[in-house]
Amino acid sequence: MKIQPDEISSILKAKINDFKFEIDVEETGKVVQVGDGIARVYGMNNIMAGEMIQFPGNVIGMALNLEEDNVGCIIFGETRKIKEGDIVKRTKQILQVPVGDALLGRVVNAMGQPIDGKGEIKAEKKMPVERKALGVIKRQPVKEPLQTGLKSIDSMIPIGRGQRELIIGDRQTGKTAIAIDTIINQKETDVICIYVAIGQKKSSVAKIVKVLEEHGAMEYSIIVTASASEPASLLYIAPYTGVTMGEYFRDDGRHALIIYDDLSKHAISYRELSLLLRRPPGREAYPGDVFYLHSRLLERASKLSDDLGGGSLTALPIIETQADDITAYIPTNVISITDGQMYLGSRLFYSGVRPAINAGLSVSRVGGSAQIKAMKRVTGQLRIDLAQYTELEAFAKFGAELDKATQDQLRRGQRLIEILKQDQYSPLPVAKQIMIIFMANEGFLDEVEVENVMRVEDELYSTLDTEYKDFMKKLVEEDLSDKTKEEMSNICKKVLRKI
Repeated sequence: MKIQPDEISSILKAKINDFKFEIDVEETGKVVQVGDGIARVYGMNNIMAGEMIQFPGNVIGMALNLEEDNVGCIIFGETRKIKEGDIVKRTKQILQVPVGDALLGRVVNAMGQPIDGKGEIKAEKKMPVERKALGVIKRQPVKEPLQTGLKSIDSMIPIGRGQRELIIGDRQTGKTAIAIDTIINQKETDVICIYVAIGQKKSSVAKIVKVLEEHGAMEYSIIVTASASEPASLLYIAPYTGVTMGEYFRDDGRHALIIYDDLSKHAISYRELSLLLRRPPGREAYPGDVFYLHSRLLERASKLSDDLGGGSLTALPIIETQADDITAYIPTNVISITDGQMYLGSRLFYSGVRPAINAGLSVSRVGGSAQIKAMKRVTGQLRIDLAQYTELEAFAKFGAELDKATQDQLRRGQRLIEILKQDQYSPLPVAKQIMIIFMANEGFLDEVEVENVMRVEDELYSTLDTEYKDFMKKLVEEDLSDKTKEEMSNICKKVLRKI
């Protein structure tokens, strides 16, 4: 039986009329370009910025560029699983990560998934990684100290709960060491710590986890890691994942500390994604919004008002400089966002001053508000004495004849430098810090040889531990009265008699 031509045309017309277009262009799209961790998708006209996108092979992406004729997406996973022509779907959800106490003691990736082999994390809830920073009315001034356990920081560059203090310096000058010591020092406190490793080797992160476990610090810590071998998209999102986990504790009326190690690598990963998505580069080939990238991250650290529970989130971002150049683009950007910086000098580090904090270039814009009364009293003159010593030391190198007052100042300065040195992973209780600084300030160490200062310090600490436990508690809780100062002087004399 033959089909007539006019019948064929009528069958085709009927088929065309009955055809239903299965793909909804508003909710789905087609991959038109993929590679280097990004994809361009045609369609998805109703998509939101920052929305999660479902790619084939169970790969998740995120909409970053909303353009007139396509959506620029970053891909959190293997780009190789995606090819041109693949259909992708909207999820109608902004990127979210798990939060809560279930994450304590765990190592997770930038998406909040466990990578420590300890099984699934049963998190209480999920929160979006991008949240608007709270306004001024919902905050209160920083006034509670967050002790790092490091003499040179707690005395001269104090950090308060809710502050953002930058740690800045060249490679291998002890920036991460300061951060890890601060985490270890929170053991007896109510502070929860989050360490975000951005672009580091997996072996380096494993070492940090081991150190924290050895010091019993992992039980109140969360490690978020996006290692150097992972796509730039995961390095970009990692700090936002960490701060979201910290905000959960802050909003719950608790205290949290977050360390971003480091934001230089974060800026580089964002630059990579931006240039691939053809965002116009500005200064030093960074996109124009790289300042907004870090400001919207660091502004989320705050001390909440009492009406909102009084919780706090303290941020310690780390920035790596090159050849001690503090005036480069990213360092100056982050310095302008934070409430001060701890500057670590490579010259100091290699001359044996560790932590290598340069007192002249370091500052805390919160200052004495983040110190206990006794510490504020004993450290008033410390920074000035150190600055004067640095100037005099340079002058004394000319070999000129020095008068007695100048020689005394040099002697005092040498001993101040000596007492501010501290071994790694050995943070000090604040009472012991007050005692050793008092001892140096009041001239008790002036007659002690520089090489014996460490011995005197050790003797002081063991004397305080064995004979003056109650006095140490009193020192932390009360202001320095004349009677307390007299007792402190007696302890110093007693220690010197033992040497």
